[in-house]
Amino acid sequence: MLLPAELIQSLTAIRSFDKEAFEQVHLSGEQVTSLRINLLKPVSEVAGIPLGECQPVPWAEQGYYLPERPSFTFDPLFHAGCYYVQEASSMFLEQALKQTLDLSGPLKVLDLCAAPGGKSTHIQSLITKDSLLLSNEVIRSRAHVLRDNIIKWGAENVVVTNNDPKDFSRLEDFFDVIVVDAPCSGSGLFRRDPDAIREWSPDHVQLCAQRQQRILADVWPALKKGGILVYSTCSYSEEEDEQLMDWISRHLEADPCSLHADPHWGIRETVAAMGGKGYRFWPDKVKGEGFFIACYRKKEGGHEPPLKVKKHPLALTKQEKEITGRWLPTEGKLFIRNQQTVYAWPLEQASLFSLLLEKMRVVYSGLKVGELVRDKLVPDHALAMSTVVSPVVSRAELTKEEAIRYLQRKDLLLNGHRSGWTLALYEGHPLGWLNILPGRINNYYPKELRILKDI
Repeated sequence: MLLPAELIQSLTAIRSFDKEAFEQVHLSGEQVTSLRINLLKPVSEVAGIPLGECQPVPWAEQGYYLPERPSFTFDPLFHAGCYYVQEASSMFLEQALKQTLDLSGPLKVLDLCAAPGGKSTHIQSLITKDSLLLSNEVIRSRAHVLRDNIIKWGAENVVVTNNDPKDFSRLEDFFDVIVVDAPCSGSGLFRRDPDAIREWSPDHVQLCAQRQQRILADVWPALKKGGILVYSTCSYSEEEDEQLMDWISRHLEADPCSLHADPHWGIRETVAAMGGKGYRFWPDKVKGEGFFIACYRKKEGGHEPPLKVKKHPLALTKQEKEITGRWLPTEGKLFIRNQQTVYAWPLEQASLFSLLLEKMRVVYSGLKVGELVRDKLVPDHALAMSTVVSPVVSRAELTKEEAIRYLQRKDLLLNGHRSGWTLALYEGHPLGWLNILPGRINNYYPKELRILKDI
């Protein structure tokens, strides 16, 4: 692996940089595989590897290092949303939130650059049920990937949007937390993505730094006074890290926050010229990829304006609610309808959901329950992936071979199950819907999510 000479030269002034060790870890070919367990869908093993045989990620309670990289594609629990394969260094977000916030109360959190969903699913696992997470992605195609991962995670208190950062000025003084995992030059990903080496250049670093400044300036009004900004990159370059912190100190009214990192973790604190403290993850010092993170508390700003929702979504009729209630509990939920599509919103956050639907380009919100067709409901895949399907709904436990066939959207032969909509399970975790009919079984696993290759 030939690292860009200009990158190496630019890093030599950073006190915690060890050129020889840095180059050696890239030449070694070492790969680190880590993941996070979904507390909504707990498991004791992943891809046949018991968690008891895995080393914990020290800064993330549900994070684990795997001894080898298995085929996640052919692990049904991966498709069930029981875990998220995520780079270990980026899981330090958990410490940033725990050390700067009271996570026991309701919070409004914006994950601004959220696709594909690693940090959003992590945030959702840390906040309370009565909190709200807005996961945003500016690129439309990536917003759909984000939506799919949020659905797979089984969360209900999340709104997925497809907006430019400047659009969030419509929500002035709204969020308690804004997480900006900024688009960057990607040097921290060199070990796992050789294409990032070919794309790297000093000009690209400068371009990314300018874009990062613009993103922060655009979204800053949406953070309330006393709110927390978490800024992170997967870049080693000072222009995108320490110099960006200095830009925040000069242009935004914010106080830097100090974080504690156990010395044994290998994370290196760095101090910018204007006093801000950031945290560097070097792959020769931590078990993970290159990463940088810093936190700030907003000093100025007004009070959150009162909610003014001009038009509330259409509620279900009594009959429609009765039909929907056969599929999931109705307590604590507001059911709304968009044409024939039914969504369930957390009742406590319904006004916030309405406001976001009015002001932002919403891709997904709450829980998509299904489509009303005459006097019946056709259940959606999102309902299957949730954890709230009524116990009276039929279920079919699949073997691993059957589960793989189901996920490939192939035909299944199952005996002893009554006709009708049936939840396909693997080791007790839902994978999606089957419709069992006389003489055949219809596989309703989404075409766009199916496994395309054979074992």
